[in-house]
Amino acid sequence: MTSMSSISRRGLGLVVAGVAIAFATASFAEEVRTIKIATAAESKPLSWGAIGVEPQGYEPDVLRAINAKLPQYKFVMEGAADIAQETGLATGKYDIATGGYYRAPAREKQFLIPDAPIGASLIKIYSRKDSGINEMKDLVGKKIVPVTAGGGIYKFATAWQEQNPTYKIEITASSAGVPYPDRLKEVQNGKYDALVLPSNLGEQTVIDQQKLDIKTSEPVAINQTFVLIHRSEENKALSDGIDKALTELKADGTLAKLSQKWFGEDITTYMK
Repeated sequence: MTSMSSISRRGLGLVVAGVAIAFATASFAEEVRTIKIATAAESKPLSWGAIGVEPQGYEPDVLRAINAKLPQYKFVMEGAADIAQETGLATGKYDIATGGYYRAPAREKQFLIPDAPIGASLIKIYSRKDSGINEMKDLVGKKIVPVTAGGGIYKFATAWQEQNPTYKIEITASSAGVPYPDRLKEVQNGKYDALVLPSNLGEQTVIDQQKLDIKTSEPVAINQTFVLIHRSEENKALSDGIDKALTELKADGTLAKLSQKWFGEDITTYMK
């Protein structure tokens, strides 16, 4: 074999090897699928961060931990208003939405929902320390801060009233949208006797920072919260992967650590 022939063969081998590496690299790149996620924009410490701002909070941190277990995906998060989240998820603008969502029959029909919860919404009563209010029946004859019309708390309070007809509590629906820190101050100054809300909105931080004379009840209701996924054939594997990852993150204590970090309590003790 001539030296020129040997060099040609080696050159050809290098070219083939280079093509193989390039093909393998391209194939790997194609396997990493970008997943667009809508997170709550103004629900600190659950999740916050508008478009163009890196989302922060419990759910974004959990999503990052999930992504670390699913390297075949690249999670890209952006904050979105509540109504924009579910609309965007239904149309396919987003692959995933998180925002303290409860499982409901209508959502189960419309979206893919992993069995494992991402968190738990603990509904609690906030009242002055001398109020004597510790549970729902203690709200009889009390002025309760108006709740969002048709919202989760309104539905919960209405259902509780139906199940406990001997206790008559006054639930007023409103669409005023007064921020909950201001509502806590209204309880403090006596305008209202109690505020009923999920505890994952940062109430305790407000109470501590504002030095409010407000106490927090034990949970009067507990709701698991879930990841919602756009329903499509290719997202079934994504849903299964998230379900497995969430199960592992709960088992290894990651969810408990993130809960303590953001909520100051371990909500995983309420997660099934």
